[in-house]
Amino acid sequence: MARVGTIEHVMAALAGCGIDNAVVEVDGPEPPALDGSAAPFVFLLDCAGILAQDAPRASIEVRRPVRISDGDAFAELRPVARATGLEMALSIDFAAAAIGRQALSLRLTPASFRQELARARTFTMAEEINRLRAAGLAQGGSLDNAVVVDQARVLNLAGLRMPDEFVRHKLLDAVGDLALAGAPLRGRFIAHRTGHTLNQRLLRALFADQSAWRETEPAPLPIAAE
Repeated sequence: MARVGTIEHVMAALAGCGIDNAVVEVDGPEPPALDGSAAPFVFLLDCAGILAQDAPRASIEVRRPVRISDGDAFAELRPVARATGLEMALSIDFAAAAIGRQALSLRLTPASFRQELARARTFTMAEEINRLRAAGLAQGGSLDNAVVVDQARVLNLAGLRMPDEFVRHKLLDAVGDLALAGAPLRGRFIAHRTGHTLNQRLLRALFADQSAWRETEPAPLPIAAE
């Protein structure tokens, strides 16, 4: 079985831009890190061109709340009356003073994804880098493709792209993780201190409960950014 890791930025770019029919070819174990955000993938999608198709787009409607927690961290999907897309609210809380507590909420659309989330880069703590490399991970990691935090300092010379880049990237990751549902979600995603594992467990819990969701086929939706 072929396995490809670290796909969340590619998936976020596709889902965030409203693309649900694409062929992605990979010749390695994971997509390139590029600058650590989804913006380069959005740029390449724009270069290739996006076509609207004359076919209904299936979506997954959340019909009852589903919640996964781990200590004070949680991820939850809730139904929303007459929802046409996905509303998202996420908060983070880190001991590092450069990050601290941040929160962001938005309605996911191609426009909001491009403007609010796509450029936010992945981040890590300086003390984690040696541990990851000793384990054979993050071998290509650098200040060119990640924000590195050392307590109250951001080590990247150019600093942050936006003051709350950290929570924006966590929300970007959630867009990519939830895209693994296989169709756009209709409902509300609420989370605190979540990550890939909790987001994936949330989707598994949703689909494990047949009463918590249903697949719908609305009229074709516009793909171009708003």
